[in-house]
Amino acid sequence: MNKSAISQKIGFFILFLCIITTILFLGTILYFITVRGIRAISWEFLTQPPRSGMTEGGVAPAIIGTFYLTLGAILFALPLGLACAIYLTEYTPKSIIVNILRISINNLAGVPSVVFGLFGLAVFVKFFGFGVSILSGSLTLGILILPGIISASQEALTAIPQSSREASLALGATKWQTIRKIVLPASLPGILTGVILSVGRAAGETAPILFTAAAFYVRGYPNSIFSEVMALPYHIYGLMTEGTYPEKQTQIAYGCALILMFLVLVVSAVAIYFRQKQRRVNYG
Repeated sequence: MNKSAISQKIGFFILFLCIITTILFLGTILYFITVRGIRAISWEFLTQPPRSGMTEGGVAPAIIGTFYLTLGAILFALPLGLACAIYLTEYTPKSIIVNILRISINNLAGVPSVVFGLFGLAVFVKFFGFGVSILSGSLTLGILILPGIISASQEALTAIPQSSREASLALGATKWQTIRKIVLPASLPGILTGVILSVGRAAGETAPILFTAAAFYVRGYPNSIFSEVMALPYHIYGLMTEGTYPEKQTQIAYGCALILMFLVLVVSAVAIYFRQKQRRVNYG
């Protein structure tokens, strides 16, 4: 066996070990959260508000609040991020300024989430006067996930062969028609991949909504976009750091973590389904 074949086998073995390690850690987390959280799950837990100092009842308001905040963040960030990616990829020539913009967007993705929370507090809560509300929290989370959506959309658009664009233009289509009917449908699976990752981050963030949207306890359900909400990430934080019944609250916190994980998996599964469906349409 020559050296190249040996090197290839060693490389595949290392990759296999990396995959197994990743699956092991992921499986351990899922098992740990499921075993500890399933004890708290019941119909009452899923449909009732908390009571008796957060030791009884359920977390229905927190589930609804998390859904509203995540949905609002995606509705804000996806059109804006996609439009930005289209402009940077399709309409601007390659230049130093464009490269600086792309580097800045990538750097923005690494900013700590608490900084986005302070930004949302200063701009949306105070300056625009939206107050601590669903609107402020959704906009803050939208800005938080915006760099990821832009980067993923840019990569997906860049992966489309230039020959596809040239063929469409040669047939008489305008640039926008080419983008709308050729480039976007072909790049949709990659864009949805970025959306999947963004949904998980938006649903699980605590720091941005800590200053802009979330409350530890709210009576009833939100009735407008200017209402305060309970949210699962902040509810978990509150249960684990405050209160006088640590055993009961810890069990409820694990139940909230299981619900949050399930919600993220469901939304991701729906996005994956549409991504695979679009791939079948694109490639037959």
